[in-house]
Amino acid sequence: MKLNITKPIVFFDLETTGINIVTDKIVEISLLKVFPDEHEEKITYRINPERPIPPKSSEIHKIYDEDVKNAPTFKEVGKKIAAFMKDCDYAGYNSNKFDIPLLAEEFYHSGIEFDWSKSHFVDVHVMFLKKEPRTLSAAYKFYCNKNLENAHSADADTYATYEILKAQLDYYPDVENNISFISEFTAHNKNVDFAGRVIYDEQKQEVFNFGKYKGKPVEEVFQKDPSYYNWMMNGDFHSHTKQIITKIKLRNFNS
Repeated sequence: MKLNITKPIVFFDLETTGINIVTDKIVEISLLKVFPDEHEEKITYRINPERPIPPKSSEIHKIYDEDVKNAPTFKEVGKKIAAFMKDCDYAGYNSNKFDIPLLAEEFYHSGIEFDWSKSHFVDVHVMFLKKEPRTLSAAYKFYCNKNLENAHSADADTYATYEILKAQLDYYPDVENNISFISEFTAHNKNVDFAGRVIYDEQKQEVFNFGKYKGKPVEEVFQKDPSYYNWMMNGDFHSHTKQIITKIKLRNFNS
């Protein structure tokens, strides 16, 4: 089934030094941009993470220190990646929880401003979990009747994700072929920040989703316990989380 899109959508996948969205680094990124007329553009970069790749990570994606020692750093290619992704919607496999926040963190630490606010986020993994809970390789076999060669290669995983989403739309007639609908359907919850530390409640109010103030409105917490804001800003939280709580704090201050 052809994707019903009104602007380009970028499917992408990361291979990284680990699974911490705040501290780990990208070693490979592959991006597939699909246009409304089905025209496709693709770029892939091996990236020097400027640190040793843990052996356990290399065992999974088969990328070793030797493979990236002469590769560009993220700071050297980040602007090209941002330009390729600008003004698009975004899709991936487990991307809402991992790829999007980790890439956003790389942009932040490279001094690259990137506006995610007007985009939809489609997570093929979430649709799969809701419909057929299995792995990416099993999803590819289930929906496309193909074996996923070179699994955990960013290039192979990226294109497989694109093919799976199209096949899912054929398979599930109740899932509308509309990026806005798919984005809503594949969202884990009503995240305000990428890491899910702040979410919207039923009244569309920002509330904390962790810790001693879980379920409490962010504005209310900052009014009653101003030190909590400082604790978060000085803590090991995702840069997007810090941007969001600062925006909320300033909004309350200006009002």
